Amino acid sequence: MPLVWVTGASGGGKSAVCALLQSRGELAVDTDWEGYNQWVDRVSGRAVVDPPDPVPPGWLDRYAWRIRRELVEDLAARARGRDAFLCGYVENEAEVWDLFDRVVCVVIDDATMRQRLLTRTTNSFGKHPEELAAALAHNVHLEATYLGLGATIVDGTLPLEEVADLVTRARRTPRPWLPGRTRPTPPS
Repeated sequence: MPLVWVTGASGGGKSAVCALLQSRGELAVDTDWEGYNQWVDRVSGRAVVDPPDPVPPGWLDRYAWRIRRELVEDLAARARGRDAFLCGYVENEAEVWDLFDRVVCVVIDDATMRQRLLTRTTNSFGKHPEELAAALAHNVHLEATYLGLGATIVDGTLPLEEVADLVTRARRTPRPWLPGRTRPTPPS
């Protein structure tokens, strides 16, 4: 049974898709809200216990949003015999890429991103100009990068039910890499 990494643009709907998958009885985990991710000082490697909100100028240069590998390994072990979806975006996904059987990238255009980030109420990331600029810069090559890695690309501007249906269908798509061959390396 596959472990599916559902990643993509800030404001793309990853958390909403995760909640919908959970409501459908799927094993789905939101990395942001379920403790899988943390801010880490790029210099010292220490986790930040109480990050500022909004982030001050230069914060995103000094600190990285990272996933904890041991938690992904635990999810993979718990999911044995069952499909599981891990939803989020992190800078160090290359460190956990080998744990996933499938990758889905949810993409949106810049106008949709800007509108969603500036109006959402569930999360403040993207409301600060520095955060918005970083999200938009990341969005420029997102689709092409993940398409080149063999990910299933899903249009996050579709209705939520359709996005979730496409994500769940992706668990049955053939692997973009063949057994015995090295998997492509995602961005780090």
